[in-house]
Amino acid sequence: MILSKRPDIERFLSRPDAGIRAALIYGRDMGVVRDRGHQLAAKLVANPDDPFDVAILTEIDLADDGGRLEGELAAQSLMGGRRLVRLRLTAEKPAADKLAAEALTRHAAGELNPDAFFLIEAGNLGRDSALRKVAEKVPAAATIPCYEDEPGDVARLVRETLARDNVSLSQEALSLFVARMPKERGVARQEIERLALYLGQGATAGPADLEPFLGVEPEASLFDAASDAFGGRLGEAQAGLRRAAQEGESGPAAVRAVGMHLAKLRRVLTLAKAGAGLQEAAKASGVFWKQEREFLRQARSWTLVELDRIQPEVLAADRACKTAGSPDRLIAERLALTVAGRARRLGL
Repeated sequence: MILSKRPDIERFLSRPDAGIRAALIYGRDMGVVRDRGHQLAAKLVANPDDPFDVAILTEIDLADDGGRLEGELAAQSLMGGRRLVRLRLTAEKPAADKLAAEALTRHAAGELNPDAFFLIEAGNLGRDSALRKVAEKVPAAATIPCYEDEPGDVARLVRETLARDNVSLSQEALSLFVARMPKERGVARQEIERLALYLGQGATAGPADLEPFLGVEPEASLFDAASDAFGGRLGEAQAGLRRAAQEGESGPAAVRAVGMHLAKLRRVLTLAKAGAGLQEAAKASGVFWKQEREFLRQARSWTLVELDRIQPEVLAADRACKTAGSPDRLIAERLALTVAGRARRLGL
């Protein structure tokens, strides 16, 4: 059973199906994998840290003793509770993958301790992984692939984590903080906990309260360059792109920043066309208050028709940047030149 939709995953993690005796949770973001593993373990046994009912193994344990995994799955609980065997794989090693697949096959068939639960937390397993193939095929196992968090997932994580310390952020502050979050769940959680300590219990913070904590945004040069391009300031845009390159940002990231700025302009103009005021539309689209004045200046000159004309240029640059061996930084600079030239012709 493969669970890929969020509602199905959340339902299973909160109320594991009685007929399921194993789960494979895997993905590139080990922070998400660990979070979901902890959530499921807490529903399976009263105390996930109890050494009598819970066994935690790694690929090192499998390398030292190939039969230990099946031995743990066959063992009965010493305290009379449900037995939980957690296997944590940090890399796709063929030997560990094969042993885990064989143990899962036998356990799913009821050949070991049928009352035990086999929970596997793994990294990014490829399609050729024997473990993944077995987990996706046997009906007694649930397979949960974990993908990179969407902004909505990060926002929910921020709200829930801060709420434990009775800390809250305004909508603008939340949008700003989420935009700055690292992509890896474990690192993101550490940043949220740091913010809670910085703000203190019971605090309610706005964008200005976050500035000392956030410091300088690593991608600020890219977003500034995109804004300068749409504002008709070619020299500033190219300088921003080169500064971003020195900071380690790639050409594809620069093109993506241009595309994000275009999308935000499109949303604001669409809302305005539907009857909203420009300033109201900008706030609803997440425009940061410090950039609002410049953004509104651009929104008064750009039109949806002009954005449609420039969109193919952005898509073409994105495809070109992803071609092996392409001069992606030059492609990004050429795109900035195209956008800035169009902006100048619009009077910006």
